[in-house]
Amino acid sequence: MNAFVFPGQGAQFSGMGKDLYENNPQAKELFEKANEILGFRITDIMFEGTADELKQTKVTQPAVFLHSVISAICLGDEFKPAMVAGHSLGELSALTAAGALSFEDGLKLVYARAMAMQKACEVAPSTMAAIVGLDDATIEQICAEVNTEGNVVVPANYNCPGQLVISGNVEAVNAACEKLKAAGAKRALVLPVGGAFHSPLMQPAKDELQAAIEKTEFHTPICPVYQNVDAKAHTDAAEIKQNLIAQLTASVRWTQEVQNMIAAGATEFVECGPGKALQGMIGKIAKGNDAVTARGL
Repeated sequence: MNAFVFPGQGAQFSGMGKDLYENNPQAKELFEKANEILGFRITDIMFEGTADELKQTKVTQPAVFLHSVISAICLGDEFKPAMVAGHSLGELSALTAAGALSFEDGLKLVYARAMAMQKACEVAPSTMAAIVGLDDATIEQICAEVNTEGNVVVPANYNCPGQLVISGNVEAVNAACEKLKAAGAKRALVLPVGGAFHSPLMQPAKDELQAAIEKTEFHTPICPVYQNVDAKAHTDAAEIKQNLIAQLTASVRWTQEVQNMIAAGATEFVECGPGKALQGMIGKIAKGNDAVTARGL
């Protein structure tokens, strides 16, 4: 069984999507439609922009979404997933590729999400940090010890065994990193991000995005969609909506998602979009299981 998976923010690179645009008329039409919907030529930034220009949240999220979804659409009859999933932002790509959202509505929601998150990031200094080489339970315990009413730090992304990203106020994340290193973490690396994604600090963004999601029409997808908040398969449009609303302040349970997809019969994971980050994570999650492979398009 094949599973198509879609990457999140951080997978972007200069030149992304250019080959598709130049060599596939359908892709070109969709990219131009995206420029029209967004009101600016995102393709110019995707194809020729600097790393700094691509790092702007209002650019990054729609850029990764467009590269991912248009890649899937251009597969035509070859896009026959038994199941799909996306990491954080990638969940919207997965839902759109699987037909739960139209291309236009998916892009509009991604842009609304990006702008809402950008605003939330500006409210208070916040960040994220990757913790490598420590078990999840120890990280959860130390986050709980540091986490207070005014100092927020929580597990944000369960990426793969031995790699978990924490998220919160700058001061709380730094304090947690020191404790985690003392507890035996191989690395506790603060990431170059603009805010505390997948933490309670994203509540203003969640409130704003909820209004946009509730106004958007969702459909039954062509296959089960595994969602970040509970790592379970969903096909009911109402459930998908609620999980998508909850996602901004909840942890991304990627390790458990992939494990559940394997348990449901997935043997081949195809990363649809820029980069190879998910292939690396899936390799670590499925370590020792020779029946499972991961590749890009």
